[in-house]
Amino acid sequence: MPEVSPRHRLRSLATTLAVAVTLTLAAAAGCDNRREPPLPSVLDKLHESHVDGQAKIKIGISETEPLMGALRDGAHVGFDVEIARYIAASLGFQGDQRIQWVALATEDRIPALQGGTVDLVVSSFSMTEEREKLISFAGPYFVTTQEVMVPTRLRDRIRTIEDLRRPELRICTSGGSTTEAELEKHQVRAYVVKTVGDCVRGIRERRYDAVSSDETILAGFLSQYPTEFEIVDMPFGTSELLGIGVPIGDPALRDLVAFALQKSYLEGRDGISSPWLTAYNRTLGPWLKAEKSQPQPLHVPKLVDFDDKAPRR
Repeated sequence: MPEVSPRHRLRSLATTLAVAVTLTLAAAAGCDNRREPPLPSVLDKLHESHVDGQAKIKIGISETEPLMGALRDGAHVGFDVEIARYIAASLGFQGDQRIQWVALATEDRIPALQGGTVDLVVSSFSMTEEREKLISFAGPYFVTTQEVMVPTRLRDRIRTIEDLRRPELRICTSGGSTTEAELEKHQVRAYVVKTVGDCVRGIRERRYDAVSSDETILAGFLSQYPTEFEIVDMPFGTSELLGIGVPIGDPALRDLVAFALQKSYLEGRDGISSPWLTAYNRTLGPWLKAEKSQPQPLHVPKLVDFDDKAPRR
């Protein structure tokens, strides 16, 4: 067997070491490639959204729904308004001086989002598949049901959906609402007006006999006229998931709103007095029959929220 020179042995050892180092680096690179990319932060998402840099955020609300969204002595009040304030603060728009309130009728909510009149809509907005073809939703932040409110003078005559179909009764609802479609599905002929308040006014003036809408909206009018009306529980079927409307072209804003709702939900689940619970107790709580809790929002992104506070510009 020929003798191997020391120089050849050194060269072979160097080649072996080089191959080993190359394989080690390749393996390490493979591990790095398998690592998930870092999570975006709340601030990253804010910079992606169209509201970044605005002096004010424009929020569409109702001014005609007691307990949900109403104008009282020049101030906006109600459950939806409180939720809107919380979301605005989470986006860095702290205080009413940073919010431009835009009053919207039910039928005007989607056009306002599509046309850029508002950045968000927080106004008893039911999340449906048809609407999600036109806008985006973050939520739900409330689960309600469709009910009927009748004047006490007719409490014995209107108790069931079959009663609502009687041709001599005049049932009223607001246009552009899921209630309008639900009544039609149950073969209930309805008078369609602009707001539920118009229905309530018409009943008091004896032009209508009953009004159908979300339980939350009806509870507001019951709080105004507790001796004149009664809410009748009828089995219309599906629950209504209320969400916050967002322009369909701004997924970053939708993610931020969902993330803020999730923070409130987790606080409430942990037994902390959450923003949602505070808003509910101030407004709807005393007037709803069943105890409510904040539902968990859907499709919440994972974001880094470094100081657990609203980002500041």
